[in-house]
Amino acid sequence: MSIRDNLTAFQKQLPDTVKLVAVSKTKPVEDILEAYNAGQRIFGENKVQDLVAKQPLLPKDIQWHYIGHLQTNKVKFIAPFVHLIHAVDSLKLLKEINKQGLKNNRVIDCLLQFHIADEETKFGLSFEEAGEILCNEVFQSFTNVRIIGVMGMATYTLNENQVRGEFRQLRKYFDNLKSKYFNDADYFREISMGMSGDFRLAIGEGSTLIRVGTLIFGERNK
Repeated sequence: MSIRDNLTAFQKQLPDTVKLVAVSKTKPVEDILEAYNAGQRIFGENKVQDLVAKQPLLPKDIQWHYIGHLQTNKVKFIAPFVHLIHAVDSLKLLKEINKQGLKNNRVIDCLLQFHIADEETKFGLSFEEAGEILCNEVFQSFTNVRIIGVMGMATYTLNENQVRGEFRQLRKYFDNLKSKYFNDADYFREISMGMSGDFRLAIGEGSTLIRVGTLIFGERNK
């Protein structure tokens, strides 16, 4: 099946409340353009150098989501155009995003990444750490960064009950943050969870953004 066929088939499975981030990492511009021409507008990259190389070559109405672990010294390269940064896990990173947002005269939307998996290799905050950031006067002084939701990655396992429980935990974090810190903020509404292998479970637990590559573009290019 073509990328267009894959996208069409995939979109039929999604409720209106869920947006698809087509994960285009390792994929050439031609593949992204094929998906774009099939109607896809949100694409996800996990390496700054790849994103910076691709962005000028593709249509300007693409919403680029940065979905990888982001180093503070790389923020400046994507700050002029990135639509959403998924994996914010420190006040230090938020400070740099705010600084670069200010330089580019724009407010940069971000998600707080939580560690929900039973795996040490995955990044993310605990609920307590997130609360410390949101209560911090330094964070509260930022004018050019906006937290619009949460993100998390479940354990890579065939145990669906475990994965479902981890997604449920992230949803609980979202609800708690919403009621405690973002009660009046209608923009705080995104829950980024679910990938090619577990997106159905994620949607069942309230995901609003799923990050899917393989099911659209085929196997990853090495």
